[in-house]
Amino acid sequence: MGMIEVDGVRFGYDEAGEGPPVVLVHAGLADRRMWDHQFAALAEHHRVIRYDRRGHGDSQAAEGTVSHHRDLLALMSALGIDRAALAGSSMGGAYALDTALAAPERVTSIALIGAGLSGHDWPEPMASDSREAMLAAVPLEKLKRYLDHTADHIDEADVRAIADANVRYLVVGPHRTQSDVAQDFYARALEMCEGVYRREWTDPKWTEDVPDSRHRLGEITAPTLVVIGREDGSGLLELADKFEQEIPGSTRLDLPDTGHLPPMERPAEVTEALRSWFEDQEADVTR
Repeated sequence: MGMIEVDGVRFGYDEAGEGPPVVLVHAGLADRRMWDHQFAALAEHHRVIRYDRRGHGDSQAAEGTVSHHRDLLALMSALGIDRAALAGSSMGGAYALDTALAAPERVTSIALIGAGLSGHDWPEPMASDSREAMLAAVPLEKLKRYLDHTADHIDEADVRAIADANVRYLVVGPHRTQSDVAQDFYARALEMCEGVYRREWTDPKWTEDVPDSRHRLGEITAPTLVVIGREDGSGLLELADKFEQEIPGSTRLDLPDTGHLPPMERPAEVTEALRSWFEDQEADVTR
């Protein structure tokens, strides 16, 4: 584990291997540990970096107004990386797209895994189903106090309940149950999600500078792989369709019986897909 200071903010990160750089951008419900399998395997032929975004894992708390894609570009610069391939899971995928739109010359290729999209509003019924799951875990008034940072204390039972609700609905998927997935995978996802909510409810309040990337997908110039678990939420499946249709020359990979975090649930398959994708793009450049 390493720490690096970028623009006055300390980020936890790991680096391994030599070769063309690859940066792994974690999901919002997780931290950089979600990439354990990919980080180790890709380092055989690449310089691989994984990091915790502000307010996640070992990184410093987010304060004021935060721009995650600008953080990513600044981190790359601090590590001496002019250009890199990006793999982003969930909202990490959204930030990879934002990075490619802000600085296309610095992104060699992209892998989107169950990716979100900055500026996107989640459609019904996914939005209402997710909201109902959260409120079933923690009552509305109590949840508001946690989000507003006005609660007298944080009840660890509520941290676990809200994390469990998210993992059941988003990570496992709305049409499966906990018994449908490996229990070690479920436990690791739950642990990371608990850490996310514990920090969200206790760290200083902050806001995100969110670009509107909804209508700019046609501007993406980096070769893009779109990976989606077929058991993911309906809104994520729709976004995968949108990426495939609107990002020029994109390639799609569907994973059956897989939810929202394929790098953890199907580690070997995702690692091989990423390795093959990045190596194919690198070969195209040298031809």
